[in-house]
Amino acid sequence: MKKQTLRLTALALSASLLLASTASAQIGRRFPAEKTIVPDPVTGIPLTFLTSTPGGDSKIYQTHPQWTADGKWLIFRSSRAAGQAMAVNEETGDMVQVTEAGYTGMLCVARLSMKLYVMRDPTRGSGRGGGAGAAPASGAPPAGRAGAGGSARSRTPFQIVEIDLARLFADSAAGTLKFASVYERVCGTIPAEMSAGGGDMALDAREDVAYFRLESPDLASRLPPGTKIAEAFGPRGMGAGPSGLAGMNLKTGEITFIVAVPFKIGHVQTNPWVPGEIVFCWETGGKAPQRTWTVRADGTGLRPLYPEAPYEWVTHEAVITRDEVAIAILGHRRPGGGVDVGQEAAWGPAGFPDHPTGVGIVNLRTREMRIVGQVPVGDPGVSIWHVNGSADGRWAVADDFQYRLWLIDRHSGEMILLSDNGHRRTAADHQHPTFNADGTKVEIQSAMLSEDGRSMNICIVPVPKSWLARTYAGTTAK
Repeated sequence: MKKQTLRLTALALSASLLLASTASAQIGRRFPAEKTIVPDPVTGIPLTFLTSTPGGDSKIYQTHPQWTADGKWLIFRSSRAAGQAMAVNEETGDMVQVTEAGYTGMLCVARLSMKLYVMRDPTRGSGRGGGAGAAPASGAPPAGRAGAGGSARSRTPFQIVEIDLARLFADSAAGTLKFASVYERVCGTIPAEMSAGGGDMALDAREDVAYFRLESPDLASRLPPGTKIAEAFGPRGMGAGPSGLAGMNLKTGEITFIVAVPFKIGHVQTNPWVPGEIVFCWETGGKAPQRTWTVRADGTGLRPLYPEAPYEWVTHEAVITRDEVAIAILGHRRPGGGVDVGQEAAWGPAGFPDHPTGVGIVNLRTREMRIVGQVPVGDPGVSIWHVNGSADGRWAVADDFQYRLWLIDRHSGEMILLSDNGHRRTAADHQHPTFNADGTKVEIQSAMLSEDGRSMNICIVPVPKSWLARTYAGTTAK
């Protein structure tokens, strides 16, 4: 009898632990608010930290939307629930877990509906998605990753999953959470033989198609005859091809091939205002022979977005308006080397300040490029690094090599230090600034509050009210 009692007790304990484990990983789980407002130590601008404890937080890459369609929640990556994605309410600071079975690569937040789209390996268990951690801020710029959320196994099937955020948030607040399947819909499955690369994914402007990178061996046969396959470029040993793009119809699951290229594709993004327009890069982990590219969803119009010279280090492209893409042209290298990353001679002659550098804006229609700003000469920030812009065309923003944030008035050309953020160069990653929909504030990730100088938090930096009040004579813009 005693042995039976012990056995029953052990079974009961095992069951309770299983239930506790399930509850801790459950979609919709709520976390205490950590919101705090801290003045920037140099500019005095109020910084709203939506997370403020060491939780392994990192924002979505600046190529993609960050806010939900209602403008109230920001989606981000975190280790607060291992391998899962989180949402934080900008007004209340409430945090809600929005995935349960993990994800890989990019978190795709819909702009037209309260939906989130993720890529998932169905063969992996709950909590083992590749989306929690941020890569270290070491090595040559850019520190770009496909989706910035971990690398997927290339030879496995992947699902694209739609998550109903509106229903999830409502049930989470009401305490009436249901099984994950109530909030999720599997849009379709990418066969293993297509080798969907790392979860690098983006939503079409109509949000009825998701585009993703391919790395299958047969892509070479889809290239024009005589095309030379690119070898790895630079000291990181990255960039070798071929790779390609495909799209999945999110209603039917049908997959359509788009294009193959002879190099490694990275940073797949779309124009949120123009259906069927895709922007991507040649990913080498640093300087590429030709970094930026664009193509139509039907496979036509493949071309370099900004044809660069061998001495130009172009990186961190981001679609910012209906007709424009922001690019960074780095000037971080110095003759004889320097203290900043990306100084290896194997990168070639690019990145030196004896040619024009700064925040470039490329027009997709006219193909014109204008440099709109750069850190001042002699400033310890050395060079701009990651760039973004407001959808109304008023502002551009960039971080620098001191991990500080700069704001540029595109009409007047004025540039100010928006936030110093303690210039924590020991931070686990870069700031990756992204504007909200109406161009009034910028989301960054910051290590300013971290005791170890590395752990990052989600932070909102407002555009100064005096700048928002500006008017411009002779233009239609405010």
